Amino acid sequence: MTATDPALTALANGWGALSLLHGRIESHIERALQAKHDLSVREYSLLDVLSRQHDDEGGHLQMKQVADAVVLSQSATTRLVTRLEDRGLLSRYLCPTDRRGIYTNVSEDGLRLLEQARPTNDAALREALDEAARTPALASLVQAVEAVDAAAPTR
Repeated sequence: MTATDPALTALANGWGALSLLHGRIESHIERALQAKHDLSVREYSLLDVLSRQHDDEGGHLQMKQVADAVVLSQSATTRLVTRLEDRGLLSRYLCPTDRRGIYTNVSEDGLRLLEQARPTNDAALREALDEAARTPALASLVQAVEAVDAAAPTR
């Protein structure tokens, strides 16, 4: 394969379209969450991931797992947790079975904010996808995202 190989060009174009779609969606949701709830997309994602924890076996996430779930480095996730903890939206505590482990829970204020922000996030996502679907280069990607959503189990 050469750098001008049509297969590589097609892959690069596809990757560019995917990156464009992601950027548009994230920007649209970011503006909506900031305007209505003073939350970033990353903060919302972190609250959402942590709110799904439970007390059963394996129900609490270690920081590495949280970082993977919100697609950030461990250090960036720790900084994000600290910011939300400073706002009273999260709390940390030692793992009862392993004193080296630290878990993070969403506070009552955090759960309340998440529930208020969820409809904003969902509406902004829908708006961003609808807008992107009107762009021919992104329409098939929107269909793929919607197909994944349709196949996903309900919350």
